Amino acid sequence: MTRLVLDVPDYPLPGVMFKDITPLLADPSGLASVVVALAEHGRGPDGTVVIDKVVGMEARGFILGAPVALALGAGFVPVRKAGKLPRATHAVSYSLEYGEATLEVHQDAVAPGERVLLIDDVLATGGTIAATRRLIEACEGTCIGVAVLMELTALGGRAALGDLPIHAVMTV
Repeated sequence: MTRLVLDVPDYPLPGVMFKDITPLLADPSGLASVVVALAEHGRGPDGTVVIDKVVGMEARGFILGAPVALALGAGFVPVRKAGKLPRATHAVSYSLEYGEATLEVHQDAVAPGERVLLIDDVLATGGTIAATRRLIEACEGTCIGVAVLMELTALGGRAALGDLPIHAVMTV
């Protein structure tokens, strides 16, 4: 699977090594394997689904999160960049590896008490996932874990997520 993730140096800024997953997405068996691996983390030890919603962060979290939600029989919730959602939202601003950003979710996207699995392509510094967790908590939902395609261990993102269980298909 790692052969399907390409390194692109100096993108989007000098000094950043971008992980391009488009070859993985274009490979049907690779994509299917990733969806199965990510969906495992929405199931309990006996295989039953233990979540109500899958939340995917813009933009590659959408690509991975929606099929994971289908595989689990759960709803899918998009977390978007500021200004992209048409109704009342909760918003959180945070620092990225190479800048600042604001994420939003519809205020009614997650009902109080719903259990949520967060899905994204990469865990880097942990800022995006930590901000998304705060959005879900603003909706009074409960994040039961995070599943990512890859974790960039050198950036220490786990430290930003406290006690949230984190599962990575690959580590680099």
